[in-house]
Amino acid sequence: MTRATRTKPAPPAKRARASRLLIISTGAGSITPEIDRKLREQFADHLIVDFDPKEDFTKLLTPQARVVVAGGDGSIEFVVRKLADTKHPLGILSLGTFNNFALSIGLPTDLDRQIQVVKTGVPRPITLGRVNGRVFIEACAVGLFGETIALGESAKDREYGAFIKDLRSVARAKRFKYELEGDLTGNGVAMSLLFTNTASTGARLPVGEGMPTDPYLEFSVHAGKSRTDIATRAVVSALLLKHKDDVAQVFKFRKLTVTTTPKVKTYADNKLIGPTPATVTAEASALKVILPRAARKKRSSAAAA
Repeated sequence: MTRATRTKPAPPAKRARASRLLIISTGAGSITPEIDRKLREQFADHLIVDFDPKEDFTKLLTPQARVVVAGGDGSIEFVVRKLADTKHPLGILSLGTFNNFALSIGLPTDLDRQIQVVKTGVPRPITLGRVNGRVFIEACAVGLFGETIALGESAKDREYGAFIKDLRSVARAKRFKYELEGDLTGNGVAMSLLFTNTASTGARLPVGEGMPTDPYLEFSVHAGKSRTDIATRAVVSALLLKHKDDVAQVFKFRKLTVTTTPKVKTYADNKLIGPTPATVTAEASALKVILPRAARKKRSSAAAA
């Protein structure tokens, strides 16, 4: 009698990891079908995926694969945060509305020139901020300024319900006492404290002169004469892309701890992370961003836009 034997099905073949990856955020302001097609043609030798914050794109990569991201501030900064502690070189094609990060690192605004930088440029180290362990790309805000970033975003997107909610938060904002320890010491009363890594943030609000290629962050107090002044700047910036040249005096630092009375909301970029106290640090990222081969150290023009 012959006994039949069962054979186990072969395991599914593992997908080869990519040494080059292009991430396209199709929702970015400037990505038309024509630009999408151009990107796919220019980077035909890359694995190409659509931006999806729910998917872990790092699982597709070899340990030192080159990553290129095409999109606006939100998608670019998501990818930067995801790769912050890795050694992947990152190319940036900035195609959003405000492009704060790209302007602050001196990338050209023309897409063809950006593509050329990605293909021929050199990976260079950048500085990232951390507040209570969370990475931020543009700014950490304590108090009112964090609320105005959300206000500017909802105004830009014409989200009426969100705008009214954020406007109410701004209207309720009050002054608070603060104390600094670390590279700077001092105390005072403010409506906002701002720790910045780029020259502009949110709806391209000018906040300083710093660049992510600097080894430090910048600190400023208040960033406005009143809550009405700050809120007006946020809305006008979002809707008209116009700015006043009224950036507060800034101070350079690498590590600061701030305590407040009462406790105040703290934001990393436009995300609420919790109340004070907050420890903010400038950290050299393992990640390197591809910049022009002959890049010169120059201040971003974002604040003057």
